[in-house]
Order: sequence, then structure tokens, then C-alpha cells
Amino acid sequence: MDSIEIIPGVRVSNERCLILDDGPTVVIGDLHLGYEKALENEGIYLPRVNTASIKDSLNRIICRYEPKRMVLLGDIKHDFARAPYECRLEVTKVITMLTAAADVVLVKGNHDNFLENIISDIGMEAFDRVDVAGFRMEHGHVDSGTRPVVIAHEHPSVRISDGMSGNIKLQCFLHAEEDGIIVIPPFSPFSSGTDLSEEQFMSPACRSADMKRAIVYGVSDIGMLKLGALGDIRDPEP
Repeated sequence: MDSIEIIPGVRVSNERCLILDDGPTVVIGDLHLGYEKALENEGIYLPRVNTASIKDSLNRIICRYEPKRMVLLGDIKHDFARAPYECRLEVTKVITMLTAAADVVLVKGNHDNFLENIISDIGMEAFDRVDVAGFRMEHGHVDSGTRPVVIAHEHPSVRISDGMSGNIKLQCFLHAEEDGIIVIPPFSPFSSGTDLSEEQFMSPACRSADMKRAIVYGVSDIGMLKLGALGDIRDPEP
């Protein structure tokens, strides 16, 4: 199953994006463009695959869902510092590609220092938060307090038993319906995810909610998997 409707008009997709029927609208978080260049500055060298992989995935999403609107939910760039030319070029190329297909809304994340300097070259602006189709959209490192809210920032994943001798780690969506919180996974292929089976939440919204009741939707090679409540994954019955 490529997607699952979690509430009327809202689907989680195995393409690691949230789909709202309004538009339709595609919501994506944590692209972390310029990741390899930032690591090179620290003496760590990786193949330059992040941006190419992201562009391929975005093209598939555009072809499949034909969105009218796309929301990039923060951490569009990776490096906290002023972006070098190469990173600026990656960011502008990706955003320009998206604007050719849909209306693009940019939300700032905690990594997006100096983002305005980059996107001003292509006539864009970024916001701390936006309201779309009845949802507050914000990166998640700061909580505006408005609900329902869609956030990124957490890079959520869980470990589940593979049914044999070990565990597998899956990126995931979280839906805390009673608290009005949806958490989306990172879009960058280099973001393996924070294992919420063991780790605590980073975002203020999640820390103030009862996330044990949140329903987990895993992203896997065989499609979207509804995995049950996070509390049951953390403390499975014997």
C-alpha cells in the first residue's frame, strides 16, 4: 500500500510525504540540502547523492500526485553557517524545479540560517509557520501552540521485530490524534532517523503530549505499514 488515509482528506505516503486532498497539497520536511559539502568541511567525504536522490524522489511525487501546492517544512539546507556557493546552487535548483510544477511554500527550520539570503535570488521568501487546509505547519523546533499541527524536525523512526532473529529500523509518521499532532519523517536519504523506540522527543509539541498513544505508520520497501501505538512498540507485551 503506497499510502494510508489517517483522517479524512489526509494521507501518509511511502514517498515520505504527507498528502492533503486540499489542492492537493504535498508536505515534505528535512531535505538537508548541502549535506555532503557540510561534512567535507569537517573532513568527511561521502558520494554526492543527496540532492540527486531528492530531485528524483520529488519528480516521482509530482508525477504521482500532481500537487497544486508543496510545503517544504524546514531544514531545507543542512549547514547552520552561511551557505557556500555549492549549497546555494543546490537549494535554488531544487526550489526552482518545484516552482515549475506547483505553488511552493517554504517554512524555516533550525538549520535554515541564511536561507533568506539564498532564496531572495529567486524571488522567494520563507516563513516561521503557515496555515494550510486547517493545519498549522511549522518545523517543530519551536511550538506555536496551535493545533492541529504538522511538524518535521524529529526524524522519527522505530525498531520492530523482523519476525526472525533481529529488528529492523523504519522511518515513520506519527499521528497523535487526540493531541492534534502529525509528525513526518525526513526526506533526506542520509537521515536514518531517531529511534523513538528508545530515544526521547526533541520537539516541544511532542514533549508536551502523550505520544505513547500516537499511531505509528512505517515507511518500508513493501509500502506503508500501520504499526500501532508508539507505547506498544516501546513496551511490547511478552
